[in-house]
Parts: sequence; C-alpha cells; structure tokens
Amino acid sequence: MSTWGGPVDVTLTGGRVVTPGGVLENGWVSVRDGRIAAVGEGAAPDGPTTNVGGGTIVPGFVDIHCHGGGGAAFTSADPAKVRKAAAAHRKHGTTTMLASLVTRPVPELADQVAALAELVQEGVVAGVHLEGPFLSAARCGAHDPAILCPPEQTSVTKLLDAGKGTVRMITIAPELEGAVNAVRQLVDNNVIAAIGHTDATEAQVRPAVDAGASVATHLFNGMRPLHHREPGPIGALLDDERVTVELICDLVHLHPTAVRLAARHAGPQRTVLITDAIAAASVGDGVYDIGGLEVRVVDGVPTLAGGASLAGSTLTMDMAFRNAVNSCGLTLVEAAYAASTRGAELLGLDTGKLEAGLAADIVVLDAELKPQDVMVRGEWVKD
Repeated sequence: MSTWGGPVDVTLTGGRVVTPGGVLENGWVSVRDGRIAAVGEGAAPDGPTTNVGGGTIVPGFVDIHCHGGGGAAFTSADPAKVRKAAAAHRKHGTTTMLASLVTRPVPELADQVAALAELVQEGVVAGVHLEGPFLSAARCGAHDPAILCPPEQTSVTKLLDAGKGTVRMITIAPELEGAVNAVRQLVDNNVIAAIGHTDATEAQVRPAVDAGASVATHLFNGMRPLHHREPGPIGALLDDERVTVELICDLVHLHPTAVRLAARHAGPQRTVLITDAIAAASVGDGVYDIGGLEVRVVDGVPTLAGGASLAGSTLTMDMAFRNAVNSCGLTLVEAAYAASTRGAELLGLDTGKLEAGLAADIVVLDAELKPQDVMVRGEWVKD
C-alpha cells in the first residue's frame, strides 16, 4: 500500500483497466481534482504519470451491507470506532460503504442511527442500512428473536427521522403484518426496501416487490430454501427483473456454483457482491458481540456461540472480487460491476465506474488481484 499523501493529479499507466465496456489491456486513467478526467488505451496524455507495474485498475469497491471490521462495529456510538471499521475496509479497496446495523429495540436503534448520521455527513460512510428488527423469527440468523417486531408505521418513522435522510436501506420480511405498507413508506421516503430474513412463500413476496422492494438481502442466506414446488423468496427474487440480489461471496455462505448460477441468471445489472462483515474482518479469530449475541470466529468463520448459525462474515470486498473471478467464473468486467458499479447505482452515487466525470475512487490490484494501492476521491490511502 502506498504512503503518498494528499490529492494528486496523475495518470495511472502500465496496466489493464477494467471498464463496464471491457478490459483495456494497455489502459490508462487520468485523475484531476479528485475526479476521473479521462480513461483510454494506448499512449497516455501529457502530464504526471504513475506506472502501476502491470496491475489491474478497477473502480473502488462499494459495499452496501457491512457491519464492521478492524475490531470495531458500526453499532458503536463512538465515532473513533466507526472510523476504525471504515478504515479497515478502505485498505482492502472499499471506498464506499453503508453501515449496517443489527436488530435492537427501536429506541436503541434510533440512537445508533442518529450517531451514524453525523458520520454520514462527514463522508466516513455513505449511509445506514437497518438489517432488523423487521425480520422473521423463523429465519432470524444472528438476530435476537426476542426483539424482532412488525414494521409498524410509527417504528419506521422513528428510525427514518433519527437518520435525517441518511438511512438508505431497510431489510424487511414481507410476510410480517404491515410489511407491504412499510415498503411503500420506505419507497416514498427514497429508502431502498430490501427483502430478507424471511420464511415467506413466493406468493407473499410478490406484493412487496410490486410495492417497490428492490433488493434481496444476501440471497439464499436467512431465507426459506428454494424448492421445485414452492420457489419461495429465492425463486421470486432471483427471477424478478426489478430486484437486485446481494451475494456474500466468501465461499462459506454460498457455494461457487450457487454464486455463478445466481449471477448468470440475474446478470450484471442485478448482481451486487457484499461482505456482511462483522468486527472480526481484518482482525482474526476470537469472541465478538453482535447485537447482544455472542459470536465465535474460528478459522475465519463466525457462528453464534452454542450453535451452527452463521453470524456475518470476515470477508473483505477485495476477497469477494477475487473469489468471484477465481472460483465462481465471473469475468473481470462482471466482477467489477458486481463489486462496485451496481452498488453505486443503487445508492445513486457518483462513483463505481472508471468513467470520466465520476469520483476518482480507484483500486490498483496486483497479479493475484490483491490491493496494491487504493485511491479515494483522488487521494491515495496511507498505510
């Protein structure tokens, strides 16, 4: 990782550049005033250059579902810990992320959202994702079932008001009482309604999508399984052109074949890689807390203490990208779209692609597709 400091005006040369339209084998990316000025192939324009030594240049990763990292969780009201978690993922190429929160009582969640809202304004994270408390007890995973509740209008309003416009996505089980009305409420407030942690039938999922739900929270995980006589949420969400599907590409939550099947069916416009990472990401094995529940991480796999239920991951987005390419059969273009572009599109942000006019959020990967250098808004990330 480079230790350069301050914004730079430079043209990155000497590598392959991954764009939505294809891979430029002898490509270059020019950065000016924190934005991408131009992208091309062949001879670079005049001016300062940096040779990336044959590396692969991709857009900065966008993670729309992340609970923490570097030993810190986004549930903390301590700004220093939130910054620590964001910084841990930034070193792995994640230049934009949502701070995901787990199930807690609504008043406590509102306090957490309010604390994060200030950090959203500072640009530490791009917004807040609430994964709970409006989930199914039958598919709650690492969420305390005693705290789960239906998405009543007053509860949803309290959480949105606490965020002052920074809540960007809320996950809801569509079979809960009031779920379809809650989806409409979110859409009316420009918040993404996601479907997840659900035991719904296909027939229960359809009305929520018709009402505006547009994301499947970690498809396959925390859901009624796909069955040939009852497709359930997996079949309904994967097959609906209006829905983008999240995939945890750590090769633990999903087999490579499952990732490949889902990504191929949904296509680049509807596939987004996520980490669902907890505080253990970039730290290692040990005992952690998620929403008041004890989680043990062994060999990099978090599970609830005393059980086998997976409790998030220790994944980073660079690893998700590598896994997608090396193990799941996605091309570099497809993986970049899923790891960067689609998430930025969902959030309506000016990043996620190597394209003139967008923010200069860039990752230079080495021959093993590991981050060599990371740039955020035209500034190199320091060690």
